[in-house]
Amino acid sequence: MAPALSRSLGASSVAGLRPCPSSRNGLVTHSQWRGPVAARCARGVRWEAGRRKARGRMVAVRCDAAVAEKPAGEEAAGEKYEYQAEVSRLMDLIVHSLYSHKEVFLRELVSNASDALDKLRFLSVTDSSVMADGGELEIRIKPDPDAGTITITDTGIGMTKEELKDCLGTIAQSGTSKFLKALKENKDLGADNGLIGQFGVGFYSAFLVAEKVVVSTKSPKTDKQYIWEAEADSSSYIIKEETDPEKMLTRGTQITLYLREDDKYEFADPARIQGLVKNYSQFVSFPIYTWQEKSRTVEVEEEEEPKEGEEALEGETKKKKKTITEKYWDWELANETKPIWMRNPKEVEKTEYNEFYKKTFNEFLDPLAYTHFTTEGEVEFRSVLYVPGMAPLSNEEIMNPKTKNIRLYVKRVFISDDFDGELFPRYLSFVKGVVDSNDLPLNVSREILQESRIVRIMRKRLVRKTFDMIQEIAEKDQEDYKKFWESFGKFMKLGCIEDTGNHKRLAPLLRFYSSKNENDLISLDQYVENMPENQKAIYYIATDSLQSAKTAPFLEKLVQKDIEVLYLIEPIDEVAIQNLQTYKEKKFVDISKEDLELGDEDEDKEKESKQEYTLLCDWIKQQLGDKVAKVQISKRLSSSPCVLVSGKFGWSANMERLMKAQTLGDTSSLEFMRGRRIFEINPDHPIIKDLSAACKNEPESDDAKRAVELLYETALISSGYTPESPAELGGKIYGMMTMALGGRWGRSDSDEAVTSSSSAEADSSEGAATEVVEPSEVRTESDPWKD
Repeated sequence: MAPALSRSLGASSVAGLRPCPSSRNGLVTHSQWRGPVAARCARGVRWEAGRRKARGRMVAVRCDAAVAEKPAGEEAAGEKYEYQAEVSRLMDLIVHSLYSHKEVFLRELVSNASDALDKLRFLSVTDSSVMADGGELEIRIKPDPDAGTITITDTGIGMTKEELKDCLGTIAQSGTSKFLKALKENKDLGADNGLIGQFGVGFYSAFLVAEKVVVSTKSPKTDKQYIWEAEADSSSYIIKEETDPEKMLTRGTQITLYLREDDKYEFADPARIQGLVKNYSQFVSFPIYTWQEKSRTVEVEEEEEPKEGEEALEGETKKKKKTITEKYWDWELANETKPIWMRNPKEVEKTEYNEFYKKTFNEFLDPLAYTHFTTEGEVEFRSVLYVPGMAPLSNEEIMNPKTKNIRLYVKRVFISDDFDGELFPRYLSFVKGVVDSNDLPLNVSREILQESRIVRIMRKRLVRKTFDMIQEIAEKDQEDYKKFWESFGKFMKLGCIEDTGNHKRLAPLLRFYSSKNENDLISLDQYVENMPENQKAIYYIATDSLQSAKTAPFLEKLVQKDIEVLYLIEPIDEVAIQNLQTYKEKKFVDISKEDLELGDEDEDKEKESKQEYTLLCDWIKQQLGDKVAKVQISKRLSSSPCVLVSGKFGWSANMERLMKAQTLGDTSSLEFMRGRRIFEINPDHPIIKDLSAACKNEPESDDAKRAVELLYETALISSGYTPESPAELGGKIYGMMTMALGGRWGRSDSDEAVTSSSSAEADSSEGAATEVVEPSEVRTESDPWKD
């Protein structure tokens, strides 16, 4: 299975392990045998290698320690053992469990090739001979669909025979890691942060798709070229010297993958390979060429056949030119786009940012805004972020935190664009951009971003830069911000709910319609600036539309007093404002809830009104029963007779409507959360005055009681609630209309006769006498309760 095993298995040579320092056949995996370990060898440590079939190709390595004699005191101190490792099992985990997608093998191999080129470039600073006769620093990838192979060639540093054993014969042995360590120790050269490899397992990802891997490599340090060869199901690998002059390399490494049957059709396709390079390795600092099929038009000459009746002269042929499309194979540069985030922002034009955005994210509109910044200090990374020119066609991205909008790179190599809120919160999922860091905490497969303090700091800084970018749109161009708000305003309101830590940044970005600005959106800053000095709160009303907000009875007294009221007309608005609670030390107050304080109440007048209408309030409460919690005089009405307000801690009418509309809503909790309803009456309205007279003079009048019921159900509708029985309410309204319209304009004799006869028949069948109302008789408006 693994190339990390030795060339042979025997009593003195075991795959991937070295029994004693003098052995030349074995290779060290994770530890060197020195000191006490070598002494233990001398005391009789014997190694047994037993083959067993696990998944058909596993090799088990077992270490049995046989100690003939124990020195005095050793038993009390305990025996010391080295950890054991099943090398084949470890390789099996790397190939089958470490990586999520097979396609990452190309990213890992190209990254290794890039590191080899970087090492060569670094060494050439002090030793120019390593660059001699090696050509340009480049990577070439040639898929062969017919043979089912992929060949990756680089002109990098190459490897000697000993380096082949150390790097490819030992799992988790990173040549790049060793190189970086050596550079750090050499203070004259310093460290190169551009090197990618860390873990020493990237090469083995080749076995995700290959059944056999052949590595041919030539190092400037030696005149010989060596071949490393291993099969996926084998327990050993082979190293031999290259003797074929046609296969000799000037410098560098050539890796040939012999693909599995299941993977030939996908990964031997040149278009697929080029797509993977563009996705994962587009911004590698060295040119990457792929072998591609191309076409061109060429002119060819062909013999012209003689026309009918014409005889071709002997030895004379007519030729004509013809244009044909010819297919051919050639190298094509796959990473043309340069990493714009690596450049100085002052040197990059706006058009370049826009082109990079369109090309990277397949967009056709220019972004509304962008920001390019570098963060240094505790966490270092570079980033370019964009606000798109339009919202996504569907709002699914709002509910799906896993978006493809942020592309994460580590040292210019693409890692992932599949995040679950690690780098950006859900409400900023519309932001697109790239983030490139040299020291991100990744897992071994380099696919998953691990949760850590560094990631939290990165997220905090990315969010802050995003808010600065959006605030800049708001300050510079109102038209652009209007476009932004139409597209992404819901995301900002969602942030008020989900991100309490950024309320101070979110609140100034919010926009609403208001009673003084019904056609233009205003900010909270504008609202506060326009407030009278004695106003202590920010008033709002939540409804389902702008029209219903304008005509709501709750507004009457506030409009009369020139107090501005915000209109919350989107479902998310009310929850967002409730989460903000305050803005610039001004509380948000819902004008549809009880205990509304406008700041200029006349306490003496209120006491007089309460005393005068106490009897009416008690009488209406008696008629309505449990439908309302209490009946009281209203401070918010001027033209409407009554209104139904919510309790201070319960749902408003708008929230109750939204909760009822939830597909998966819990109806059992509706009654509990609905809160109490308070019936407020306007003592200055004629209807209330008439009802006051009725409760004093004829409290048992059926007409008065029906009027109270109708008044309550009408208040339900005007206050935003839904009546429990719309049909019953309709019947009551029809009855009142009949009473009000009866005989007002006069009926024809035939209609009167039909009405009278039908009434007479109904009365005779019941055996009761009924008074017939003449058509000319009209009830007076002043007292509609008496005949």
